[in-house]
Amino acid sequence: MHARDAIHGAQGVAWVTIDGNRYKFAQLINLEARSEKTKTKIPIMGQVAKGNKATGLEYSGSATFHFNTSIFRKMLLHYQETGEDIYFDIQVTNEDGSSQVGRQTTILVDCNIDGGIVALLDADAEYLEDSFDFTFEKFEMPEEFTVLPEMQ
Repeated sequence: MHARDAIHGAQGVAWVTIDGNRYKFAQLINLEARSEKTKTKIPIMGQVAKGNKATGLEYSGSATFHFNTSIFRKMLLHYQETGEDIYFDIQVTNEDGSSQVGRQTTILVDCNIDGGIVALLDADAEYLEDSFDFTFEKFEMPEEFTVLPEMQ
């Protein structure tokens, strides 16, 4: 691999779609979404070690962003006031123009925040950061990176 093909972390964009409203997540500092297999231990006759069988998937993530939007706090307030939970989608596109791999777009479907910061002050902070953990129900990948020539 050539060094130029490493993807620069800040070269990308994220969008959040809540109740049909699409927002550019311009405040985003970092976002990570993970897929974890759930597995069951399988006893096997004549073998001391148990096998592992995948039985499902669980999706979770976290986001850190500048403390200058009320969108996510309003979702928590809505839940507090009505008991109605809000689900939303996050679309993440990685694209570094200096890399020959192109771009990858991932859509996290039916995200649901676990909680979040309601109020924040910090006299020592140069800027304030907000964050939340979340779960999601599935992901889609409408665009994927091109396979590098060195991989073939």
